[in-house]
Amino acid sequence: MSTQSPPPDARDRPAGQGEHLAHVGHDAHPDHGDNGGHDRHAGHGAHGEMFRRRFWISLILALPVVGFSHMVAELLGYHLPEFPGASWIPPVLGTVIFVYGGTPFLTGGWSELRSRRPGMMLLIAMAITVAFVASWVTTLGLGGFELDFWWELALLIVIMLLGHWLEMRALGSASSALDALAAMLPDTAEKVTGDGVAEVPLAELSRDDLVLVRAGARVPADGTVTDGRAEVDESMITGESKTVTRDIGDTVVAGTVATDSALRVRVTAVGEDTALAGIQRMVADAQASSSRAQALADKAAAFLFYFAAGTGALTFVIWALLGNLDEAVVRTVTVLVIACPHALGLAIPLVIAISTERAAKAGVLVKDRLALEHMRTVDVVLFDKTGTLTQGRHQLTGLTATAGTSEEHLLALAAAVEADSEHPLARAIVAAAETRVLVSEQLTATDFRSLPGRGVRADIDGAEVTVGGPAMLADSGLPVPDDIATVTRGWVQRGASVLHIVYGDRVLGAVALEDAVRDESRRAVDALHGRGVQVAMITGDARQVADAVAADLGIDEVFAEVLPEHKDAKVTELHNRGHKVAMVGDGVNDAPALARADVGVAIGAGTDVAIESAGVVLAANDPRAVLSIIELSHASYRKMWQNLLWATGYNIIAVPLAAGVLAFAGIAISPAVAAVLMSVSTIVVALNAQLLRRLDLDPARLAHT
Repeated sequence: MSTQSPPPDARDRPAGQGEHLAHVGHDAHPDHGDNGGHDRHAGHGAHGEMFRRRFWISLILALPVVGFSHMVAELLGYHLPEFPGASWIPPVLGTVIFVYGGTPFLTGGWSELRSRRPGMMLLIAMAITVAFVASWVTTLGLGGFELDFWWELALLIVIMLLGHWLEMRALGSASSALDALAAMLPDTAEKVTGDGVAEVPLAELSRDDLVLVRAGARVPADGTVTDGRAEVDESMITGESKTVTRDIGDTVVAGTVATDSALRVRVTAVGEDTALAGIQRMVADAQASSSRAQALADKAAAFLFYFAAGTGALTFVIWALLGNLDEAVVRTVTVLVIACPHALGLAIPLVIAISTERAAKAGVLVKDRLALEHMRTVDVVLFDKTGTLTQGRHQLTGLTATAGTSEEHLLALAAAVEADSEHPLARAIVAAAETRVLVSEQLTATDFRSLPGRGVRADIDGAEVTVGGPAMLADSGLPVPDDIATVTRGWVQRGASVLHIVYGDRVLGAVALEDAVRDESRRAVDALHGRGVQVAMITGDARQVADAVAADLGIDEVFAEVLPEHKDAKVTELHNRGHKVAMVGDGVNDAPALARADVGVAIGAGTDVAIESAGVVLAANDPRAVLSIIELSHASYRKMWQNLLWATGYNIIAVPLAAGVLAFAGIAISPAVAAVLMSVSTIVVALNAQLLRRLDLDPARLAHT
C-alpha cells in the first residue's frame, strides 16, 4: 500500500478539522449571598431539597394558622371554632414556622449585616422579624397594638420558601442534565490487548489504550477511530437527532453510541481531560462569571433596604409627631413588611436560569453571562472560514474529461488510483466516486507508487494511470488539451486544488477539489443581514480563495491571507471603527481573536484552546446557531429589565402608600393587603420569566424569519 505525497500547489493546505468535541449546556447560579450555605458550583439539588422540605412542612403548619385567623374568618365569613387553647394555635405554630421556615432568610440576613452589604436576604429577614415581634406584642397584649400578623407571617415565609425552591430547581436543571449525561457512560470498557479483548473498569483506562466499541454500545472515553466506520448517535451531546459518520481518523466523544457497526478507538483523554469534564468546568466558570444585570439587581436590593429602613423610620416619626402612636407602629410595620424584595430577588436569577437552560436545549453553552448580554449589541459577526463557514474538508466540485471519455469513467480511474490513500484530497475523490459511479463501473488498481510532491501512480487493466497536480504535468512534459486547460484555468482562479488524470501518455481530464461551503452558512449570512448585522470573514487562505467564498455567501468584508498571530488585530481594527464584534471560530489560531472580540463563539468542532477562549460554545457545526444566541440575548435582556422595573417600581410605589402618604385621602394599605400585594408581585415576576420557555431557538427556523 502506498501513501502519496501531495503536489505543493495542490495539496499544501491543511486538512480540515475533524468534528471532535461537542457540549451540552448549563444553568447559571445567581449570586444572592443568601444563607451562607449556597455553594455556587454545586449543591443546587441539595439546596432545592432543603427549600422543598421546609416549604411543605411550613405550608402544612400555615394552614391552621390561616384558618384560625380572625381577619381571614371575617373576610371569608365563617366562625372560628371555640375550644381551650384555640387562640394559641396561630402564635405557637407561627413561631415554629418563623424559626424553622425562616432560618435560611434570618441567617442570610445576618450574614449580609455582618459583611455590611445589605441586600435581599436582609430585607426578607427584617420583614419577617418585624411581623414576628409585632404579632407577639399583640398576642401578649402589650402596648395595646392590633398587629396580629401571624397569618401574614406564615404565608410570607411559605411564599419565600416556594420561590427559592422553584429557583433552585430551575438553577439545578442543567446540573441534573450534566449528571444524567455523565451517567450515560458505561461502567466498563472492552480494552484491546495482545491476548484479545478484556473487559476493564472505566477508571483503569489510560491514554493510548485501544478499546473496542461494539455496534449499539457507548464510547467509553474520548478518542480517535483507528479501525471501522460507523454511524454515531451524538444526540446526547449535540441535541442533533441525525447520526453522523465516524471513520478512521475521526474523533469520538465519550457517551456517544456507535449505532450500526463496531469501532476501534484509541483513547486520547480520560478523567479531567475528557469533554464531559470540560463541560463541568465550563458550568463552574459560568456560575462564577459576573453579570451586569445581576449586579444591578444587587444594587437595587441594597437601595431598597436603605429606602425601606429610612421610610420606616420617617413613617414612625411623622405619625408619632401627629399624636397617633398606634398608627405610627402599624404604618411602620406595614412599610417594613411590604418592602420585602422577593420579586426583585427572582427578577434576574430566574431569567438567567431559564435562558441558559433554553440555550442548552438548543445546543448553545453559555460560559460567560456577559457574553450572552453583549450579544444583543453586536453589529458585526466575524466568521473564520475553514471549518466554520466551510466544512473543513475537501469535496469534488468540478470534473472535466476529454472528448471520448465520460466523466464517470474518468472519476472511476482517479478513485481506483487514490483508493488506498489517506490524503484528504484522495478521500474526497473516493467519496465522490462512491456516489457518482455505478458499482459495475468501479475499477481496481494495482502496483501503487507514490510520487513525492507530485501525486500517485498505479496500474489499471495493464495501463499506467497517474493522478497529480501541475508539478506532475511539468515533469512529464505532456500537453494539456485546450478544452481541459480552459476549464481548469477558471478553477485555479477561484482557488480550487486541481488534479489531472493521465492515462498512459495522454491527459484524460482533471478534477477540482475545494473546501465546500456549508449550506447552513448561506442561510446564516442571509438571516444576519436581515437583522441588520454585517458579516465579515477572516482566513489565512489566498485572496482569490477567500473572495470566491465571500462572493458565494454574500459576505460584506473579507480579511484574507491573515497570519494566525494577526487575527486578533483584525478584531481590534473592527473595534476601532466603532463596531461591536462577535468572533466565530474553531481552531487554535482563532483563540486570541475569540478572546479579543466582544463575544467569542467557539463552534462545535473547535479545539479545546478555542473553546476555553470563547464565552459561548456551539455544540453543533451550524453557523445558524449564532442566530439563536442573538435571539436569546434580546429576549432575556427584555425579561430582565421587565422584571427589574416591575420589582423595584412596585416597591417604590407601594412603600410610600404603606407609609400612609395618601391617608388624608382615605387611601391606605393595611398589613394584610401589603402581604397580598407582595405575593402578587412575586408571582408576576416568576410568570414573566417562565415565558422564556416558549422561546423557539431552532436555528433553522430563525434562518428563515
